[in-house]
Amino acid sequence: MLFDKYRYVVVEGPIGVGKTSLARRLAEHCNVTPMLEKPEENPFLARFYEDPTRHALPTQLFFLFQRVNEVGELAQMDMFRSSTVSDYLFDKDVLFARLNLRDDEFALYQNIYNSLAPQAPAPDLVIYLQASPETLVERVRRRAIDYERPIADNYLTRLAQGYSDFFYHYDAAPVLVVNSENLNFVDNADDFALLLQRIEDMRGPREFFSMGA
Repeated sequence: MLFDKYRYVVVEGPIGVGKTSLARRLAEHCNVTPMLEKPEENPFLARFYEDPTRHALPTQLFFLFQRVNEVGELAQMDMFRSSTVSDYLFDKDVLFARLNLRDDEFALYQNIYNSLAPQAPAPDLVIYLQASPETLVERVRRRAIDYERPIADNYLTRLAQGYSDFFYHYDAAPVLVVNSENLNFVDNADDFALLLQRIEDMRGPREFFSMGA
């Protein structure tokens, strides 16, 4: 079983890569309640996608406060008694801030972040899902969430590169880098079984999982 080895698992990756779907699938498999981002609760998000320059700071701060509250609760949990699957890594909040905020806004954000950031436990495993910018664009357009319709293609490209840069340097937890281009963990039981086996077989701090077309 997954939680025999890993008590706190995070699934991460850019918009459209499938992290929430996989987090739900893993949580269902392990009979736990997932800890998920709630973008639909952010009243600034739709306005940010329409006018990023104007609405980046309130959007980012709302997400920061939201994540601080949730991860703060996680920090108080008895990790030897509870197991968690999440679709976000608290540390990546800075990734979005650096990508979207002006220099003066980012300086303000950093001050608030440093004041609020909880002493959250590091994950036992991070599953970092990758896909090409073209695939991310196609998936976002296909799922047709109203507030995501204005997302620019070049924003998804910049976001994918931002995630790549972030995880190139990330070493706070073991990372399984998964190329999700040709894998469907939600609808294909064989793909999901392969992923579980790949997780079970992990031995190093950073490993890779990919399948050809």
